[in-house]
Amino acid sequence: MPDAQGILLIYDGLCNLCVNLVQWLERLDEGRQFRYVPMQDQTGLERYEVALGQCEAGMILIDPGPPERRYQGSAAAEEIARRMPGGEAVIAVYRSVPGLPGLGDGCYVQIRDHRYDWFGRRSEIYRSTYPPVASVV
Repeated sequence: MPDAQGILLIYDGLCNLCVNLVQWLERLDEGRQFRYVPMQDQTGLERYEVALGQCEAGMILIDPGPPERRYQGSAAAEEIARRMPGGEAVIAVYRSVPGLPGLGDGCYVQIRDHRYDWFGRRSEIYRSTYPPVASVV
């Protein structure tokens, strides 16, 4: 189970598809598991030791642990799905079908690389209603 910070999803706050995914997760999860930081938030990235260049490879999911685990791209998408109700079984089936995970990886790369062309780009960064909880010192 994640700590009080929650599992962090770093997403593209200008991508319509990414923002729709975050809004769907917000409605479904209501901040119980996930917290969100747009990749355009340099301060947020620094806080989690994520370089802006790392975001080019796709969304990043950070489970603060212990031990801390990081997932990126299609692996992050799988981990999000796995944490949804019934998701563990769905991902187990997905991973068991020969060739399907590789196809999923390839589809993720295509969507990532063409997301603005296919889904549009927002004029303003979307900031989640469930940002990371500020650390108490």
